[in-house]
Amino acid sequence: MVTPSKQAPHRRAVGRAVGLLACLLLGASLMTPAVAQTPPLKIGFIGTLSGPAGALGQDQYDAFMLAIEQKGGKLGGMPVQVLREDDQLKPDVAVQATRKLIERDKVPIITGVTFSNVMMAIHKPITGAGVLLIGSNAGPTPLAGAGCSPWFFSTSWNNDELHEAGGQLVSDLGYKRTVVMAPNYQAGRDAVAGFKRDYRGTIVDEVYTQVNQPDYSAEITQLQAARPDAVYVFYPGGMGVNFVKQYRQAGLLGKLPLISVSTIDGTTLPALKEIALGAITAAPYSPDLKNAQNAQFAAAYAKRYNRQPSLYAAQSYDAANLLDAALSTVKGNTADRQALRQALKTARFASVRGDFSFDSNQFPRAPFYRVDVVKTSNGAAFESKGAIVAKVRSPLAQQCKMN
Repeated sequence: MVTPSKQAPHRRAVGRAVGLLACLLLGASLMTPAVAQTPPLKIGFIGTLSGPAGALGQDQYDAFMLAIEQKGGKLGGMPVQVLREDDQLKPDVAVQATRKLIERDKVPIITGVTFSNVMMAIHKPITGAGVLLIGSNAGPTPLAGAGCSPWFFSTSWNNDELHEAGGQLVSDLGYKRTVVMAPNYQAGRDAVAGFKRDYRGTIVDEVYTQVNQPDYSAEITQLQAARPDAVYVFYPGGMGVNFVKQYRQAGLLGKLPLISVSTIDGTTLPALKEIALGAITAAPYSPDLKNAQNAQFAAAYAKRYNRQPSLYAAQSYDAANLLDAALSTVKGNTADRQALRQALKTARFASVRGDFSFDSNQFPRAPFYRVDVVKTSNGAAFESKGAIVAKVRSPLAQQCKMN
């Protein structure tokens, strides 16, 4: 048995030993360098997220974020922080957002961009700063030709080729006299130029309207007077909803064939519903395309956002997967922009549109499809009817001389 007089010194000795051990452990922890967390890769996103056309940019953003979520918040194994900017379909607002992302946030990559007039305003400020621009919708014709840049890639199409497919489709359908309508801005003018290249009939009238114009009654009266066989329109977003509803109110839907591009699509069908039944469109994408990547994407997008993916969503999802492949190649190193650019040019990834590769102007070589609106047990839906083969193509890629 230990007596009280012998127990106290023993306790003091144990206490000193414990204290010494604690000091040693603390000192060791202070001398051991902390394991630094990898800072997230900042990626800027600029898109039209508000106003009548806001659904287009929202689809771009949502699909881009879905791809990142599916990869555990990473691209190329790197944690990612996406800095979102709404350009409000105003080029000056987009330029301000661009400066913020480049000068303050120091982003090495910017993606998105919904409308061509916005793209034309921010293309040079971005590429001139050596920042990589991955466009997932807007494809102004000049940027696919002489105005191309080694720092600009597109996962969509150039405006000419989209409407070359539209012109070919109207020709294939046998319509000889067509009225063409589009908003009066870069993409609208490109649309008409592309349509003319592959349409073999007569354009009896070209009608240009204001961007986001809500009322088309005067133009609809005008086109009836021209007595065409068909009407070809390019009215993205809310413009398309308004035009198609007014076309129907005039008693023309189902009577005077309406063929469209980016008018009746995944962003507008939820508002048009059965009004759009029977519509014929030329498109780079349809939710029912038969490939494994599209099947999982369409299902995941519908589950996550409770709507079918549009072409804007598909192109942005491809942009994220393109970046994932390229960043994996360079092991997340964005400091060497030339290496990253080369990795983007040669990246191999599963596109929702099937085979995907870049032409020399860094726009995709990708097919276009005839896509109809059909009746299903769940209401109006899109059904692809096969590829459109445009017989005449613009020589834009040959005009592009990379520096």
